Order: sequence, then structure tokens, then C-alpha cells
Amino acid sequence: MTTKDELAHGANSVRPLAPSGDDAAVEHKAKWRAFWVCVVVAAITILDLSKINVALPSIEDALGATSTQLQLIVSGYVLTFGLVLVPAGRLGDQRSRKALFLIGLTLFTAASIACALAPNATLLLVSRLMQGVAAGIQMPQVLGLIQHLFRGPERGRAFGLFGAMIGISTAFGPTLGGLMIAIGGADDGWRYIFWMNVPLGIIALVLAWRILPATVTTNYSRLELDPIGIAIFGVTVMALLWPFLFTTGAPTDDPNRWWLLVVFVLAAAVFVMWERRYAAGGRAPLVSLALFRISSYRNGTILASVYFAAMPAMFLLTTLYLQLGLGLEPVFAGMVTIGFALTSAVSSWRGGILVERYGRSLVVVGLAILLVGLGVLMGAAILTPPALTPIVMAAALLIGGTGGGLVISPNQTLTLNDVPPRQGGLAGSVGQLGQRIGTAIGTAIALSLFYSTLYNERNSGESTVELYQHAYGTGMLAATLFFALAMLVGVADLGARKRRARGAPTG
Repeated sequence: MTTKDELAHGANSVRPLAPSGDDAAVEHKAKWRAFWVCVVVAAITILDLSKINVALPSIEDALGATSTQLQLIVSGYVLTFGLVLVPAGRLGDQRSRKALFLIGLTLFTAASIACALAPNATLLLVSRLMQGVAAGIQMPQVLGLIQHLFRGPERGRAFGLFGAMIGISTAFGPTLGGLMIAIGGADDGWRYIFWMNVPLGIIALVLAWRILPATVTTNYSRLELDPIGIAIFGVTVMALLWPFLFTTGAPTDDPNRWWLLVVFVLAAAVFVMWERRYAAGGRAPLVSLALFRISSYRNGTILASVYFAAMPAMFLLTTLYLQLGLGLEPVFAGMVTIGFALTSAVSSWRGGILVERYGRSLVVVGLAILLVGLGVLMGAAILTPPALTPIVMAAALLIGGTGGGLVISPNQTLTLNDVPPRQGGLAGSVGQLGQRIGTAIGTAIALSLFYSTLYNERNSGESTVELYQHAYGTGMLAATLFFALAMLVGVADLGARKRRARGAPTG
């Protein structure tokens, strides 16, 4: 019989026996309590990706921040988040996910305090970079713990709820940010955005210490972190993300940044060769390339990366259009996305339950619904009177959220379904890195199209609304293409699964 103590012992010590009676009830409650602690912390982490966007004008006025500093306050978080994800996931798999979770959460809370108290833009930027490091430490542990705690259909339900919370966090970020600005005013509202993390972080720390299972891994005789691999990996990620994170579409963008993509290609080739050599010597590489031979993991990771190239860009462009084009206050512009958050939460939860029955076809249906909502959203901006535009956009996002929820959580379940639980942290961190890379690339392309259109048509004689309509439509073309690409990946994977089920070769 599996007892509560055995559940707490670790990922490699849980016996695959079904408990019964009182022990089963205790174990069931314990793992779901642990799940909710993990998910709430993940939601706080994701909120900080989006809620800061609406505060940038206030930060500029209050601290005299330059445009480069403002850009780094947003993009620096994504950059350090992405750099730390994979090493932290590897370390959590080798040692203790609970310990890494607590370290990351403590650092995130401390960095939030530093951000809230920052007397100037430079210290705010440094503290923001530390926030990203902390988020990169704790997020892989969340995914690894969920992978460890749940099996079979129950894992689908867990990832369904996880996807619901992530969807809510992504959509509610701008609304919460705008609300803090409204409460605190232009001078202090942006500080409230960081202060709100502090009580939540302290409460989560106490609960995590008491509730999370002590997943100490004993399969590794010694700690192996592949320091050379980490260094090459860091150069690879930096060279890929940097040019996109510093793309705004303004004429002042430095074109020389694109040479870093040459460095990325070379570094990526060196990284793959090094990891193969490192693994051939009987050691544990930073990234197990064998993971990508698992078709469900490979296809799911690609789909999620492309999906997240479109989703944040869609929200950001919509918020910019509502604020700059239609003159809505930040809090009201953010409220337009609430419908997406609500419907995606419900459909994520249902998707987690239904994924065991319908598999990849559920994700394809979700993407189809999402594309319909996207079409209505773009039509609302271009065809409706400005007074009605926010209302119609909100209705379009209700449709889009229904589809989006059927993508995120079912795809997460399918992606990790065939990955051994002892590699759950690493697999999850690589997937999260793909999402962060997708976000950086998709946002850069969409913003570049948006602002370049504004720049090129600034003397066209059009009204402000018409000018921003054109910019919004052009930028949203990028989001549409990324969603369509995710659909193609989903359809291709669905076809491959059906061929395997019939015993036919998959090519």
C-alpha cells in the first residue's frame, strides 16, 4: 500500500500500487493540496510577464527611465527566465524539486520587494532581472511536481486546471496592472504591481514548506550539471532571444543585432555536438536529446512554442490598439480580455478531462475555434464603430478563450504523457523555454509590423483611429500566421497518430 510517507519520499520511490481506504484519501488530498500551491505560484510568475506592460508610461514618468531601460524591464525578465529554465529543471530532477521551488519562490519574493522599493530605473531593472532568474528556477519544479504526483486521466485533469490558471493569469495580467495604476496613481501605482507579489509569496512559502512532497531523487550518484554545456546553452539562448527582444519596429532599431542569429546557429550546432559527446561518455547531459525522439513530446513542444508566439502578441496588440487608438484607460483596456480568461479557464478544465478520450483532435478543434475568434476580433477593430469596438472585441475573445483552453492544457498533457516522471522537470523546462522563445519572436514580429505601419503611414492624412486600425490589422497578421502554423503542426501530429494506430509507417 502506498502511504503518505512514501508519496513524500520522492519521484523514484513512489510505488505504482493503488492505495485504498483512509490512506488513499490522505494521499489524494495531500497531492491536490501540493498541486494548488504549485499552480498558484506558477500563476504569479506568469502574471509578471504581462501586468507590467501597462505600467511602463508610469515608470517612465516616475523614474525618468529611458526607452532602452523600459524595454529591458519587460524583455530582461523574459531573457533571464529563459536562460535559467533548463539548468534549473535539470538540477531539480537530479536533487530536490521542493528545495529548488522554495529557493526560487524566496528569491522571487525578495526581488519583488526590491522592484517595489527601487529609487531609480537602474535598480528596478536589476531587480527585474533577478525576478526572471527566480521565475526560471521555480517554474520547472512546478511542472516536474505535477508530472510526479499524477498519473493517467488524473494527470490530464491536473494539467487541465494548470492550463486554466495559466490562461487566467495571461489574460488578467493587463487588467490587474491597470487596476493597480488606478488605485495607486501615476507615481505609486506601478509599485503596487510588485507589492502585490509579496504577501502572496510569503503565504505560498509557508504552504510550500508544509505541503509539498520532498521529492529527493536518488538515481544520480553525484550531481551532474554539465558546466560547459550550460555555458554553451546560455550563449545559444542569448544569441537567439536578444535580437527579437530588442525589436520594436522603430527606425532607430539597430540592424546589426541580427548578426547574433549567426552566433545562435553556430552555438546551437556546438551545443548539440557537445551534448552528444557528453552523453556518450556515460554522463548526464544538460538536455537529453533523446527526449526529442519521443514524437508526442517533440510535436507538442513545437505546437506550444508556435502557439505562444501568437497568444501574447495578440493580447499586447489588442491592448495597444484600445489604449492608443481608441483612448481607453489601461484598466478598461485590460478588462476587454476578461472574457478570454473566463472561457479559457472553463475549457482548459474540461479539456484536461476530455483529452484522454479525444487526444490530439481536441487540440485541433480548439485551434479552429480560436481562429474563428481571431477573425471576429480583427473584424471588430476594422469594421465596427469605435464606441462598439471594445464590446465586440470582448465577445470575440469569449470565443477565442473557448478554443484557447482546449489547446493549452490538453497539449501539455499529450506532450508530457510519454516522458518518464524522473525527467519531468527537464522536459517541462525545455517546453517552457520553447514558449518563452516563441513569445519573444512572435511579440517582436507583431510589434515591428505594428509600429512600422504607424511610422510609414504617419503622414497619410488618416485619422488616429484609421491609422491604428491599419497598424493593428498588419500586426495581427503575424499572430494569425502563427496560430495557423500551430494548426498545421496539430493536424500533422494527428495524422501521424492515426497512422501509428493503424500500424502504417509514419515516414
